[in-house]
Amino acid sequence: METKTIVGLEIHVELSTKSKMFCSCKNEFGAIPNTNVCPVCLGHPGALPVINETAVQYAIMAGIALNCEIRKNMKMDRKKYYYPDLVKGYQITQQDEPFAVGGYLELSNGKKVRLNSIHMEEDTAKSNHNEDGQTLMDYNRSGVPLIEIVTEPDMNSAQEAREFVESLREILRFLEVSDVKMSEGSMRCDCNINISDSNNNKTKISEIKNLNSIKSIEKAIEYEEKRHRKLLENGEIGVKETRRWDDNLFETKRMRVKDVENDYRFAVEGDIPRIKLTDAQIDEIRAMIPELPKEKQDRYMKDYDLSEYDANLLSHSKDLSVLFENTNKLVNDPKECANWILTELSRRLNEKEIEASEMNLSIENFAKLINLAKNNKINNNVAKKLLREIFETNDDPEVLAKDRNLLQINDEKFIENIVDEVINENGESIEAIKNGKDRAFGFLVGQAMKKSKGKANPKQVNELLKEKINNL
Repeated sequence: METKTIVGLEIHVELSTKSKMFCSCKNEFGAIPNTNVCPVCLGHPGALPVINETAVQYAIMAGIALNCEIRKNMKMDRKKYYYPDLVKGYQITQQDEPFAVGGYLELSNGKKVRLNSIHMEEDTAKSNHNEDGQTLMDYNRSGVPLIEIVTEPDMNSAQEAREFVESLREILRFLEVSDVKMSEGSMRCDCNINISDSNNNKTKISEIKNLNSIKSIEKAIEYEEKRHRKLLENGEIGVKETRRWDDNLFETKRMRVKDVENDYRFAVEGDIPRIKLTDAQIDEIRAMIPELPKEKQDRYMKDYDLSEYDANLLSHSKDLSVLFENTNKLVNDPKECANWILTELSRRLNEKEIEASEMNLSIENFAKLINLAKNNKINNNVAKKLLREIFETNDDPEVLAKDRNLLQINDEKFIENIVDEVINENGESIEAIKNGKDRAFGFLVGQAMKKSKGKANPKQVNELLKEKINNL
């Protein structure tokens, strides 16, 4: 039975403003619980909200970067419901007048995932569950500025959803409107998924709530795909429900069935006047948008002659792109810099599970290492070993190479003497090479490098060996 997976996403992103959405309390992760609070974000009677201008600016930047149409005249609304994390009994949000509509994000396969809308709102408090079965509330997060990005159901696989979230995360990081740290809750995702078959039978939509990692998004969708397919195979369509992902069991669990629509009793937020924007204000915000990943990739391919693959990897990570550009200023060889970053350095970063911005190794010392290898002052094997060490210590590779007598020997007379010795001592290998056995040549190179204790320039060794063997 042929089936089609249908996925839409709702993504909550906390904005990296210094203060909250409607008050001057700090917007700060990890503070002592209930210390960044005031009468406004605690919903005390008579406390009036004042909208954060920077939060609005950040929101509009995100909307423009995602190709949305920006609404010039909008209101804020009250979304009323009772829950312990919502101290006021309502959330200030945008219901029917979101600040951004339409838009899209293009995937690597050329598909444009359409956006329905993006709206501004405030975050809720955080529920902390302890081992005694108690739930304690931390209201530091209450009132933190959020944008909610709602897609159309245009994704058809877990892989497409993963790429969408990864691409969105990097765009927001380039904009510097959010740190998008999913582990800290500053980016959270709800997935809506169902399956249709060739007879146009469709399962009921499942909403998977509060996914907080790229891996959990992908795994949760894959699990739901299998579950929904089994429903169709059994002639069932399931029920419309909300589920959660269990990271330990690697499966989704039912939270509640959606028998009826929620009645949030939306009302206009009367304490906040309508937000009115001019074309000049929107253009001013548009001018603040930096070079984004796709533009950066095109520039890397055009100006640096990088392959599409390398340019894509470097340009779609803010950390790697900053590292690449700053390293290249000191090395002036983009292909060499790209090669070192995407191979040896990325291996070290992956082993430590850190970003380039978090490593001990400075750009100056990394560039020195590349220049040592590029200028044949040390060979590549020595450079790789040094990188493993300075990645941890951030020691100066030039000093290490000199102190340990690792600098490569480029003296032609010295290398020629070694090559002559190797040729004189390995007559059988010379004969084998004459008879077309190329592997013997590698043996001779190895012998020459051994005699020089690994310090002879391997390129010169190769060239001299070929020249002398051809003249025998």
